[in-house]
Amino acid sequence: MENCLALKKSGCKNCYKCLRYCPVKSIRFSGNRAHIMNNECILCGRCYAVCPQNAREISDGTERTKVMIQSGVPVYVSLEPSFAAYYSGVGFTAMRQALLALGFTDAEDAAIGAAMVKSEYNRLLTEEKRDIVISSSCHSVNLLIQKYFPKQLKYLADVVSPMQAHCRDIKKRHPEAKTVYICPCVAKKDEAEHYEGIVDVVLTFEELSAWFAREGVVPERKMDSGKRSLAHLFPLAGGMIKSMGETAKGYTYLAVDGTDNCIAAIKDIENGNIHRCFIEMSACRGGCVGGPVMEKYYPNPITNYLSLAQAAGTEELSIVCSDKMELRKHFTVIDIQTDKPSEADMRAVLKQLGKNCPEDELNCGSCGYDTCREKAAAILQGKAEGDMCLPYLKDKAEAFLDTVVNYTPNALIVLNDQLEVQKINDAARKIMNIRAASDVLGEPVVRILDPSVFMQVLNTKRSIRDQRVYLAEYGRFVEQSVVYDENTNLLICSMRDVTYEENARRRKDSINRNTIEVADKVVEKQMRIVQEIASLLGETAAETKIALTKLKESIKDE
Repeated sequence: MENCLALKKSGCKNCYKCLRYCPVKSIRFSGNRAHIMNNECILCGRCYAVCPQNAREISDGTERTKVMIQSGVPVYVSLEPSFAAYYSGVGFTAMRQALLALGFTDAEDAAIGAAMVKSEYNRLLTEEKRDIVISSSCHSVNLLIQKYFPKQLKYLADVVSPMQAHCRDIKKRHPEAKTVYICPCVAKKDEAEHYEGIVDVVLTFEELSAWFAREGVVPERKMDSGKRSLAHLFPLAGGMIKSMGETAKGYTYLAVDGTDNCIAAIKDIENGNIHRCFIEMSACRGGCVGGPVMEKYYPNPITNYLSLAQAAGTEELSIVCSDKMELRKHFTVIDIQTDKPSEADMRAVLKQLGKNCPEDELNCGSCGYDTCREKAAAILQGKAEGDMCLPYLKDKAEAFLDTVVNYTPNALIVLNDQLEVQKINDAARKIMNIRAASDVLGEPVVRILDPSVFMQVLNTKRSIRDQRVYLAEYGRFVEQSVVYDENTNLLICSMRDVTYEENARRRKDSINRNTIEVADKVVEKQMRIVQEIASLLGETAAETKIALTKLKESIKDE
């Protein structure tokens, strides 16, 4: 199983989308990456289909298939009828010709296996008269029951899948043959590996299309003219029931698709609410035609359904297996060994996540788990991390930001592109004499500050740094920087209160001016005295004037 579906070494962005869509939460997060827990996975492929980063990949069986072909052994294809939805407008004959061009010995319709299986289902109801029979064609459903509902395993039909029935039939008719099953399913790869000797390789339509492209093979868009059977409906939800004809008297025939619905139905069986019922279960919505490869590349359930329904027929395909034991399969319980955490441990983890009472448990599902308690249990089981809780992470980040913002000595104001106050710290409120942040949050900045500088930065997208301004309404001098953040479309204003520095500078300037005035008076007085003395002594006062002028200039410089 571990090689069927895996995570690429790069690509995971911690969006938790795979976990949100995983019906059994078999994904753990560690080192900022998602990891598939193979022992718990049911290979429904939902994580592959929904991952927006294409971080999941399905193991490719193309090279193994090429090696078999090149070895010279006859290699036969069992082609699932859902190809009609993936290769729109292409009939089976055209697909067979395209597959022969790749080197396959021949290709057959997997509906043959479905016809064999439906006959065995009918026999379980009419001859063995079992109370409840759950179809076993979907390997993901089989794994779901084996791993998560072992007590209901007795209701799972001990019958091979159409894939196994057909490939076993091919090998019976061609003893030297190798078989390749082609479908839109991930789980079939694991089924082939688990039940060795029946199906040698499983290819998805995605792998086949890539092979076609490399070899330059283009299937002809031509539909078959001959009639097809009801067995061709088996990839559709309820298709097996239609082919069976609901012939067993006293039984209810029920088609359930989608893993969540399958789980709900199994729980109903567990609670004793269902009896005398044949339940056709498909893990994929719409049946195999809604498989992960189809969902990823052709997410059109109605169109896909119609494509396959229109390609099928109304005739019975009567193929009876000569040996009924060839259609039987034994299922065993698969123990996934998950320990249930104690209530005390659960409460401790919830408290760490800031959930001190039931009202704090938002059950928002953003982490991927349906409830906060499920998330706490996953943390204790080593499957999840605390930071996966987005409300907790948001509160934690906001608390950290508030601490940084409120304890910085600089005043900070954040505005949106409408020049409305989004955040203001304590230092800013102190400068502007604002009692509480709530008094201005969401209000236009013009209520507290001149908006011209903010309008300039918003219009030009150019920041202004270290601009010294006087806030006349508050009697404060500040050195402000206004920065525009393109990512958030926010204006961030930082102010440093320089009122004390500015007042000190002004006092110093005043002292310097007074000193210069005194120096001027001294120079003027001294010049008069010098001139009087010089006139008496008959000497010039030039040198004295120069010296006094230099003294005056030196005082100015200070």
